[in-house]
Amino acid sequence: MSDTAVRPRKPSVRRLPVTGTLRLNSPAEIWFKPALSVVVASAVPNLLLYAMDRLDLVMYTMAGSLCALYGHNLPYARRAHTVVRVVLGMVAGLAVALLAASATDSTAVLITVGALLAAVQKTFCDASRIGPPGNLIFTFVTSASLFAPQQPGRIPGHLALALAAGAFSWLVTVGPALWRREGPERRATARALDAAAAYAAEPGPRTRHAAVAAVHAAWQALLAAGRPTPVRQELERLVVHAERTLAGAPGPVPGPGQLTAWATMTRARGPVPNPPPAPGTVGHLFGIDAERAARRTGRGRREARRALLRALAPGSPVLPIALRTLIGCALAGYASSALGVGHPYWAVVTAASVYQPNVTLTWSRAVQRTVGNLVGVLVLAAVIPVARIGPLALIMCVLAFNFAAEALITRNYWLGSIAVTPMALLVMEFADTHPAGGLIADRALDTLLGAAVGLLVAIAVPNRRAAGRVEQALTATAEARGRAEDLIAHPDSDALALDLARRRLTSSLVELRDAGDIAAGEWWQRALPEEEMLAAEHAGHRTLAATAQRRGVSTPPPENGAV
Repeated sequence: MSDTAVRPRKPSVRRLPVTGTLRLNSPAEIWFKPALSVVVASAVPNLLLYAMDRLDLVMYTMAGSLCALYGHNLPYARRAHTVVRVVLGMVAGLAVALLAASATDSTAVLITVGALLAAVQKTFCDASRIGPPGNLIFTFVTSASLFAPQQPGRIPGHLALALAAGAFSWLVTVGPALWRREGPERRATARALDAAAAYAAEPGPRTRHAAVAAVHAAWQALLAAGRPTPVRQELERLVVHAERTLAGAPGPVPGPGQLTAWATMTRARGPVPNPPPAPGTVGHLFGIDAERAARRTGRGRREARRALLRALAPGSPVLPIALRTLIGCALAGYASSALGVGHPYWAVVTAASVYQPNVTLTWSRAVQRTVGNLVGVLVLAAVIPVARIGPLALIMCVLAFNFAAEALITRNYWLGSIAVTPMALLVMEFADTHPAGGLIADRALDTLLGAAVGLLVAIAVPNRRAAGRVEQALTATAEARGRAEDLIAHPDSDALALDLARRRLTSSLVELRDAGDIAAGEWWQRALPEEEMLAAEHAGHRTLAATAQRRGVSTPPPENGAV
């Protein structure tokens, strides 16, 4: 598309969705895993503290216990490293909060520290793409700790409790690898097969993008899983079949029914399906072995660090959202304090919770958070008499709400918030009993303040870099497509390089669509190059199909089956 082409003008203020914001979705495939993990990771420290009659320390063990919510979508090799970083980040944030709490009683200073911590946590979680649940758990823990009475001499012990509970959370999240070590890769492969089946049954832009994203996620899971065990090699062959279905490659291609049947078997606990290799491939696939070798030499880790640094550098699209978080959390906390609310950090956490990649999604989250919290305080009013029967009853109530929150939040955020709200308020009961009416009134007011201020700041602080991210994604897609087409044009191109180029092109197409979706919901920005995006996606998918066809007639497998 030429620069002189007429592009349709888009309004700078986009319509905010009303219907559908509270609509329930299907539950996540593994919703029970984080739900059970956080219950186990919380129950053991809580019961130990109960046995020692020190339930007043639950706030600090909970900081480590909540780390069990992370990493459940990752292969165990990657999960082990990720949860360690989560625990260390949680303890670091807690340390800053405890030091600030011990150094000053100024509410304004503590709110400012809480807002700064929330912005930093938002920045690193978005830049590293960690989640779910992202930065909100970190902000909840550090904000609550800022307003708890603290003495400098007790800080090391409190941090040790958080670290010990975090270590136990690591065991809980990584432990299942002992009996089902390829479970995450199997689920990722099954999702790719299901998405390819949906595309084969109903071809179209929506199903194609979903399938391309699922196939890309499956390759990333297999790359992050570690050494290529026999099961993982079979999973790689299944992903190739899903990929060839999208590309319309020559030769026999499995139909929707076959792909769905393979997906069902892959999810199950039995053997992985063992279809014949796709035409032109061999037992050990081309590019994935080269990428594994690069990761073992450290090149992959260096590239990941460079990607993280780019995400934190000036000009990054992550930074405007961090600025919104900083300003919104601070203003929400100041407003709550000015109105005399006894727990201004609730407004800080509410504001932090609403910030999503664009204004449209932020609006939806603000509505969901408000509805969920207001219903949640009503649930608290009904449950608090039961929780105050005794310490064990309080522990059981908190654990039940922990489980319910993770069980419901994937259906819709507001539904999970109904359980999160009483859980967060009941945690305060471990240290001291508070009047139920005051808790409910303060929480309702802070919810309304935090959501309103957060939304207003999201509208007032523009994110003009959303369109810039689209332009960067267009450039990256063009470069990846050019590299792949150069390799296709040469008959003697290395198969390893061709497979690697294909996966990089897939990654760039996924990033382009994600960047476009985020920018489409942002306010106060220039019109998006929608025609260029559409043309780039069409050209990219044609090139992907060509790479699959080229691989279908590429170097035949040697007699000994080695690459």
